Amino acid sequence: MSMLPRTFALVACAVAAPALVAAQGAAPPAAEQIAAAVLPLPAELRAGATVLGYDAAGRLVTLRAGTNAMRCLADQPGDDRFHVACYHREMEPFMARGRALRAEGVKGDQVDSVRFREIRQRRLTLPSGAWPLYSLSGPASVWDAAAGTATGARPLFVLYLPYATTASTGVSDKPSKGPWLMFPGTPKAHLMITPDM
Repeated sequence: MSMLPRTFALVACAVAAPALVAAQGAAPPAAEQIAAAVLPLPAELRAGATVLGYDAAGRLVTLRAGTNAMRCLADQPGDDRFHVACYHREMEPFMARGRALRAEGVKGDQVDSVRFREIRQRRLTLPSGAWPLYSLSGPASVWDAAAGTATGARPLFVLYLPYATTASTGVSDKPSKGPWLMFPGTPKAHLMITPDM
């Protein structure tokens, strides 16, 4: 399989997965969810990150209040994949709105259509600047709860640069193994960096 379709799928998961409420499968203990959720972050940021995860009813809740700027989302229980993501708190209104829309049944590209319209209408705020998102994805089997590791999970680093274009950044908008700009010119423009495994 080529790297490019997988890359698109990974970034979609990084943004969308937290919107889904666990439909089946018991949520792991909070400590296990927290250990997995913070794995994408550089080690020095893990202890201070806020962590959102699932309670016994499958609702997304705050498992741990943090002391730094990062928010991490635990893996959704009950499916056959492992996916955790962490992003800067400045992106929370944008991310939370996406989760809310998906919970309402809005699907696919319509989620961004609604968010972009709400940004134009100034009903949804999007911070200026550059904001990171880190994620790890793979089959459910990559997560070893006893060891606290996700050996074989695929890392992805995204740097949100709202409205950035190739002209404004000097970064190509053509998918490649190196950094490239996805969704250029939109509120969701971001630099994609997929480390070689």
